[in-house]
Amino acid sequence: MTIIVKIGGSLTRGTAPHRLLARLAGEPGLVVVPGGGALADQVRAVQPQWNLSDGAAHRMALLAMEQMAHAMADLEPRLLPARTLAELTQAAARGAALWFPATMTLGHAGITESWDVTSDSLALWLAIELKANRLVLVKAPGAPLPPSSGDRVAEIAAWSAAGVVDAAFATMAVRFTGDILAVPADDGDRLDAALGTRAGATEWNEEAKEGSRPS
Repeated sequence: MTIIVKIGGSLTRGTAPHRLLARLAGEPGLVVVPGGGALADQVRAVQPQWNLSDGAAHRMALLAMEQMAHAMADLEPRLLPARTLAELTQAAARGAALWFPATMTLGHAGITESWDVTSDSLALWLAIELKANRLVLVKAPGAPLPPSSGDRVAEIAAWSAAGVVDAAFATMAVRFTGDILAVPADDGDRLDAALGTRAGATEWNEEAKEGSRPS
């Protein structure tokens, strides 16, 4: 079973997520996707100041995700760096893979270069490419996640309306046959259920509350 775990950018704007990364590193079958976090925020800030195109900003934000992957690899060396589908498949068979997205995504003709496609949609794109069983979006504590209705289309529409996912996510989700779950970072029990593990829920609950904030 392959599970894509997207770590929301808001979780990287405060205290480094050591415990979350440590939990994920011990789980074969996982592929960790970093959000751009504070690095992507700087791209958003400089774009209007320098009158940069959306294409340039998109590529810079992708490189922000790449830089965040380097940071996560430094924080948790057990995560296995991977840049291609073959490397991701091999790494996930041995432990938790960490996706460095630039190789697969920069200049890809099937990925729109705009702010409509951010790290959530890129994680979904990767889930489609890998034919993953599940995509888990780990969101900030207090993120406006509507109650589950059992209707996937309606749920994703509600996430889009609330700004939980980007504008391209709902359309791209039609192509993905696996599960899509959004989990608040301070709910370790729900995260455990999404990952199929029971390890470390209490510790991650505390780290999430102390080190993260909604975006």
